[in-house]
Amino acid sequence: MASRSCANFLHLVSGDLLDIPQTPRSLPRVMTVPGIISDADGYDDSDASSSGSRERKIIVANMLPLLAKRDAENGKWCFSFDEDLLLLHLKDGFSSETEVIYVGCLKVDIDASEQDEVSKKLWDDFNCIPTFLPHDLQKKFYLGFCKQQLWPLFHYMLPMCPDHGDRFDRSLWRAYVSANKIFADKVMEVINPDDDYVWVQDYHLMVLPTFLRKRFNRIKLGFFLHSPFPSSEIYRTLPVRDEILRGILNCDLIGFHTFDYARHFLSCCSRMLGLDYESKRGHIGLDYFGRTVYIKILPVGVHMGRLESVLNLPLTAAKVKEIQKQFDGKKIILGIDDMDIFKGISLKLLAMELLLQQHPELQGKVVLVQIVNPARGLGKDVQEAKKETYLTAKRINEVYGSPNYEPVILIDRHVPRYEKSAYYAVAECCIVNAVRDGMNLVAYKYIVCRQGTPIMDEAVGRDKDSPRTSMLVVSEFIGCSPSLSGAIRINPWDVDAVADALTSALIMCDSEKQLRHEKHYRYVSTHDVAYWARSFSQDLERACRDHYSKRCWGIGLGLGFRVVSLSPSFRRLSIDHIVSAYRRTNRRAIFLDYDGTVVPETSIVKSPSAEVISVLKTLCSDPKNTVFIVSGRGRHSLSEWLAPCEKLGIAAEHGYFLRWSKTSEWETSPLGADLEWKRIVEPIMRLYTEATDGSNIEVKESALVWHHQDADPDFGSCQAKELLDHLENVVANEPAVVKRGQDIVEVKPQGVSKGLVAEKVLSRMVNDEMVPDFVMCVGDDRSDEDMFESILRTVSDPSLPAAPEIYACTVGRKPSKAKYYLDDVADVVKLLQGLSTASSSKPRFLEQNRVSFESAV
Repeated sequence: MASRSCANFLHLVSGDLLDIPQTPRSLPRVMTVPGIISDADGYDDSDASSSGSRERKIIVANMLPLLAKRDAENGKWCFSFDEDLLLLHLKDGFSSETEVIYVGCLKVDIDASEQDEVSKKLWDDFNCIPTFLPHDLQKKFYLGFCKQQLWPLFHYMLPMCPDHGDRFDRSLWRAYVSANKIFADKVMEVINPDDDYVWVQDYHLMVLPTFLRKRFNRIKLGFFLHSPFPSSEIYRTLPVRDEILRGILNCDLIGFHTFDYARHFLSCCSRMLGLDYESKRGHIGLDYFGRTVYIKILPVGVHMGRLESVLNLPLTAAKVKEIQKQFDGKKIILGIDDMDIFKGISLKLLAMELLLQQHPELQGKVVLVQIVNPARGLGKDVQEAKKETYLTAKRINEVYGSPNYEPVILIDRHVPRYEKSAYYAVAECCIVNAVRDGMNLVAYKYIVCRQGTPIMDEAVGRDKDSPRTSMLVVSEFIGCSPSLSGAIRINPWDVDAVADALTSALIMCDSEKQLRHEKHYRYVSTHDVAYWARSFSQDLERACRDHYSKRCWGIGLGLGFRVVSLSPSFRRLSIDHIVSAYRRTNRRAIFLDYDGTVVPETSIVKSPSAEVISVLKTLCSDPKNTVFIVSGRGRHSLSEWLAPCEKLGIAAEHGYFLRWSKTSEWETSPLGADLEWKRIVEPIMRLYTEATDGSNIEVKESALVWHHQDADPDFGSCQAKELLDHLENVVANEPAVVKRGQDIVEVKPQGVSKGLVAEKVLSRMVNDEMVPDFVMCVGDDRSDEDMFESILRTVSDPSLPAAPEIYACTVGRKPSKAKYYLDDVADVVKLLQGLSTASSSKPRFLEQNRVSFESAV
């Protein structure tokens, strides 16, 4: 049943890290047939603004990297770049020739009467396109759906009861979709879809790619998620889960900070959309309706130049001296966190309390300085977290403090960048204790500030050659944790373990601290924000290289829209066209797959319908036709189901068994004479069946098939890969091959394939001087690709007097060796009915008399 959330939202729309060469501008302009565009001189593409020859990248984010304030004298808005924001820093990863355009909201409300003037100013001065959302929509979109529903869910918080998170609200979801639509409209105003690359940032805009892909099927589109992506058990509770997944999949490249986040996303795609992924030469790719959607795993970095420039400020040096004087003789443990429930501030304080309790000798010698950034969201959970933090800090200071000593110092105010840098520079240890966080760059900034600069060294009287040290205690649930192998990793929920980690950090010898610091600084300094942006940009270019060599169709309604991307020669099979060819030909070979072609794959009843039996009888009764059902099923089932079709040829078990009609004997392939390998393979399959709930073995006369469609998707897929490797080793010296298909692993005789069936039938027709002038082959799965390939190879034999008309057709729009496609089984049956009608349009006795007359002549 379709989700109501899809309903008509889209009807609002009109319609390796090496340098990689840019994708050439080869997409022509004028549409001729669906999905194919041809060049035309003088054509004015009014849908896209010209960007000339300069490469452009459009960065789309919730907020623009701008600061805004009104001029006190004239009341006009004044804007400047926010030099501390990641969006601005990522420009360093692009070439100097690249034009970067930003699309997003402003942090201030602009009156409707001023919006045009502000828009022009931002475009002229900053290359920014402001997205003005109505106040109520902005509130529902950002504070509502983003912060109260997506943000908690992505951080593993479920609204189990009204007092614990907000339940799903469909009006907020509609606001989210509407806001994404407005962002998309702004992108469409400036994009040149032939040349420009669009990079969408974070969870605020996860359905925006669907709007852009619908408008421009070949758009070059990347997405990076800066928050965690939850496990499938958490994500699947979201009522609009499919719409969001499909939105992200409308990109060409999807980026995550860690493999865990990517793995969770891929698991959701597998469990909810039935998509498989594979890794080729180090790149993970999902096949999504003929498009390969690539997955990028790379944590973002910091801007080294920006951090070092702040360290070089006189204000920073003065603040460092002030802090050193204030905490003389004490070791500083530093924490810098936003005030929200996921940063683990209260857990950190409890660990500090336990540290002081267990080590009285450290009382008066160690201080936890906790800087609290303003909360980004609203709600009672933030207030409760703040209240608990203050109460805990107060209790610790009352128990373990003294008139000249406060073990916990909370700084809950706006702290300028230079002051934070000063605290980073003097802290003995930095702790990042979040219970769940997308990336968190606090640890990286701490490493850079501890390294210092020559100007900072001179200001504080430190020898420039003196060894640098640092100690990090980081939660294993944050994105930066995997890249900091020298840090002490902790489970923030285990307060005892956190206290022990802090103790270890404080008492560790300087030589080890130095080694850990050097390792971290080497990584952080080489994997900065420019490296991250450059790497993502190069992979996006690589992911879009095939855009111009394929035909595209847009299918699906609402937020279920997606683009099918296939070979230019691939087209829908016209029934009128093939019936016309059928009528004018005299020797026809017809090959039909069974499951998924003449019988629906999802049907519980596997026998053919009366309608299918009727058209098959008519077709195989036509003396001009040689008709074969070519299936992987066993011969006994096929014989029973197709018994009424007496002149129908059947190839069972992929051609291991073959008969030309109901009255002829079954022929057995000589390639599979030795089936001794079955005695080795079956016990191994049984072991995997016992270990994999929901799996089963299908025993055929010539083959063994392990099915896992009813098993857990992830576990079944994992077991299938393992079984494939296991069996390939076992049968390496046997006359058998192991194949993996959709939810199956099959072992069958070597050399047996559907392709050999087609080759054998066509060769016999040629030898009997019944050279075919019409060949049709219809199938839906991988095994049928062998038939398509074999037919194309056989009929191109130069010994044939004339090449027949060939109609190789796959069921479903997907990559195939076939030239044609039909959408589903119903279309196949309609096609067969059309051919059947053409066969029976003349009385049989007239047809026989005509054939006899032609023979006599």
